[in-house]
Amino acid sequence: MRVVLTLALLALAEPLAAQIYAIHAGAVIDPARGTVDRDQILVVAERRITAIGPGLAAPAGATPIDLSKEWVMPGLMDAHTHLSLTEVVGGSAPFESFYILESTAYRALRGLHNATDVLSAGFTTVRDVGNAAAYAMDDVRRAIDAGWYTGPTIITSGKIIAPYGGQSHGIPPEQGTFWKYEYLDADSADEMRKAVRTNLYQGAGVIKLVLDNNRYHYSVEEIRVAVEEAHRAGVPVSVHVYGGEAADNAIEAGVDSIEHGFFLTDAQLKRLRDKGIVLVSTDFPRAHLDIIGTSGGILPPPEVLAPKIIDRLRRAHRLGVHLVFGSDTVMDIAGRSRADLMFDYLAVWREAGVPAAELLRAMTTEAAKLLRVESERGRIAAGLAADLVAMPADPLVDTESLRRIDFVMKNGHIVRQGPPAARR
Repeated sequence: MRVVLTLALLALAEPLAAQIYAIHAGAVIDPARGTVDRDQILVVAERRITAIGPGLAAPAGATPIDLSKEWVMPGLMDAHTHLSLTEVVGGSAPFESFYILESTAYRALRGLHNATDVLSAGFTTVRDVGNAAAYAMDDVRRAIDAGWYTGPTIITSGKIIAPYGGQSHGIPPEQGTFWKYEYLDADSADEMRKAVRTNLYQGAGVIKLVLDNNRYHYSVEEIRVAVEEAHRAGVPVSVHVYGGEAADNAIEAGVDSIEHGFFLTDAQLKRLRDKGIVLVSTDFPRAHLDIIGTSGGILPPPEVLAPKIIDRLRRAHRLGVHLVFGSDTVMDIAGRSRADLMFDYLAVWREAGVPAAELLRAMTTEAAKLLRVESERGRIAAGLAADLVAMPADPLVDTESLRRIDFVMKNGHIVRQGPPAARR
């Protein structure tokens, strides 16, 4: 049953009044070029950047914002989130255990909580790729888009499409196909087409397929049906796949992004590069892997996966693969927010030897292209949405500076101005 956010909750949100701002930025970073323009004035009105340049006069009635000692850049993007999902860690409960413990409404509320948290940290756009019960994140997206709550731009996938069984393994027959709580089984061309259309009907901005989670996986022809149906609607296709023949099939079928790809060979990475397919690399830090283990059999053991992640990211960068940042964070840890955990992934990129400028591109301009929002977001330019972050140190020198973001603007509204709040 679809989530309907109640009028009581709606009454808690107040509409945001549009304002005009004149922002004095000490340094404006252009991630696409990896360059910095000093001493700039940004004029923001009606949710957009209307002008930018040195020495611009502030419009009448504009509210001044002094970021003259700050580095300003476009809002961050994460292309692989599961904001309504929290895995049970530190125990023996299977991945599917929360299906019977948490309603779609509860999952939506968690998703809204995490969405507001990551926005406050500087992630102004996210792509949520499933595991959201019965379309919980689609309703969160609608509530934010309606102005009921302040949150990031969210691109949703709806339910994950997979061959029979979703991402479950060996469920006894008498338990039924309860994975359909957040997966759609599709085992023929017709079923694939219907599954894609079902998600599009619910407002999906990306179609997510799972390929190699069982001993069977989709053929080139089956994947191509999803690609053709999604592209006809102007929507990209992302594929959860680790490597092997399943990855070959996804590449041949012309998907838009490979999610994970932990075991991709150099030959496969070159094909990604040559076909313009993006790698959303979800580079789990070893400390995270040690906590979540195999995630109920979905991931390889940490001691196998951790070195593979570093090696694959290093090779992908060396070969010139289009990289986009995605975290895939699904844990709750006491004293740390979801955004904290997302920032942990920065260290993996550094360990793999990826320059800071390329990581910033992967979190802004390259992500915007994949998410198909580049005409609206991902750069600081006149006419684009005023999604901005600022910090007191240069992230082109040290990407850990992103943890110190102390100013966040979303669609021309100030979300946060000041040091990060105490972690929950």
